[in-house]
Amino acid sequence: MPAYARTASLPPAKLSGVMSGIGRREFLTMATAGTAAAAISVTIAALDPATALGAPAMTGNATPEPASDLNLKRELRAMWIASVVNIDWPSTSGLDAATQQAEFLQWLDVAEENRLNAVFVQVRPTADAFYESPYEPWSQYLMGTQGQHPGYDPLAFMVEEAHKRNIELHAWFNPYRVSMQTDPVQLVPDHPARLHPDWVWAYGGRLYFDPGIPEAQEHIQQAILHAVENYDIDGVHFDDYFYPYPVAGQTLPDAGTYEQYGEGFDTIEDWRRGNVDRFVETMSRRIKETKPWVKFGISPFGIWRNSSTDPLGSETGGSESYDDQFADTRKWVLEGWLDYINPQIYWQIGLAVADYSALVPWWAEVAAQSGTQLYIGEALYKATSGVFTDPDELTNHLDLCREVSRDVGPIHGNVYYSAVHVPADPQGAMSKVVEDHYQYPALVPPMPHLPAAPVVTPVLAKARRVSDGVKIHLADIGTRDARATSFAVYRVAGAADAVDTNDPANLVGAFRSAGGRIQSWLDTSAAPGTDYTYAVTALDRVWNETDPSQPRVTE
Repeated sequence: MPAYARTASLPPAKLSGVMSGIGRREFLTMATAGTAAAAISVTIAALDPATALGAPAMTGNATPEPASDLNLKRELRAMWIASVVNIDWPSTSGLDAATQQAEFLQWLDVAEENRLNAVFVQVRPTADAFYESPYEPWSQYLMGTQGQHPGYDPLAFMVEEAHKRNIELHAWFNPYRVSMQTDPVQLVPDHPARLHPDWVWAYGGRLYFDPGIPEAQEHIQQAILHAVENYDIDGVHFDDYFYPYPVAGQTLPDAGTYEQYGEGFDTIEDWRRGNVDRFVETMSRRIKETKPWVKFGISPFGIWRNSSTDPLGSETGGSESYDDQFADTRKWVLEGWLDYINPQIYWQIGLAVADYSALVPWWAEVAAQSGTQLYIGEALYKATSGVFTDPDELTNHLDLCREVSRDVGPIHGNVYYSAVHVPADPQGAMSKVVEDHYQYPALVPPMPHLPAAPVVTPVLAKARRVSDGVKIHLADIGTRDARATSFAVYRVAGAADAVDTNDPANLVGAFRSAGGRIQSWLDTSAAPGTDYTYAVTALDRVWNETDPSQPRVTE
């Protein structure tokens, strides 16, 4: 076994969490079995390492070849778009609606140019909203003044535009943070933190909702669930901020809350973890009750606990989310509360205190025990700052992820922080990732426990040479209730009897359904004067894929 794979396994006494996680996924799978059974032509990839790597839904005429080590057909490729203090978007507060929209479209251009298939956009940075909310005011990072309407609905716009490009949009919420400063008077008069000052305390120069107050937790959940219910988002995403990071010389001001609500907990630390656990578990359940297909994922600090503190921890020596943010991230995975875990492993390979090559296999082994998908958070900003001195650091990270996927447990993708650094391409680091690993498009990995839709194999009617490429025409022959969400296009050079849809090199792209039966798409990458054979597949909302159509040669 490679050195990086030598991580601690769960002893039998610790397997109860694993079993409960599997049980929840089995329940979700069985709950949607009626729908899935009707999807006779849909194949759902299992969460085993081979499937997660190439993630091919095995199709009728395809040869199940393993995917290339460097290029995968199925992986999440995403970037975080941060709005707090205008880190990424909008570039500054106070821009008019047209300028804000133009800037966001530029970020989608960046995603497409780097062959990314998802964006994680911060829509609730400080108990204010980038969407029409009855619970909290419009964000100050839109117009510069909290509560001021931006002239459009940003979240509705972002979802619509991302989906036009077949890019997933995960709405990123910060649960507890109320303000980046401590004066409640600077909040709008009807802000919930001013209407309920007993819900809020100051710490480290910021205001927070007290996670131990049930009414505060309920308010936060309702604010988030309103967005789930009213917007066509693909996922709910939390970052690493639960209880705030420790500040030297300061104590969290929640002793009174513990005295009031802490019955049954031996220590205030256990009670704090219990508060966060309850919040995560309840959010998981309520999201699925609202929209079963919406994914729920968290991007925690990269270290759960060090092995020097807990034998089940990683071979690291850094801060620990279990003790510092009271976030028992390992438990959330093993209990099956998350659809994906996206740890921020923001360190280089070989860093003694937090070695990337030690943390990635540790997380892979934990995630594999419950079937939770694992995405790795990547610190592209550290190439900008110069902390990553090797221009190949990030591409080496993806090389290691491929090895860990084969030897330990599946890694389903990578997410880059933050968007502004992607086009800046510090040290050529992002270009190197794209050149080495994102040479071809990729489809988002399916999640077998989410409800499948009964989409059917489309009919590829024509692949016609036009002045600027090849235009394909297809028919979605599913019933009105079984129309595809999107379509994947595969291509090989020359005339062929079949197109291998498991080979990542044959995937030309994927496009969103325009609605109705008849669809068309222009392949602008087709070389002039070259004949090709095309095949297409249909994909449902959660990326389950049908068998391929009959192939068509260009006319």
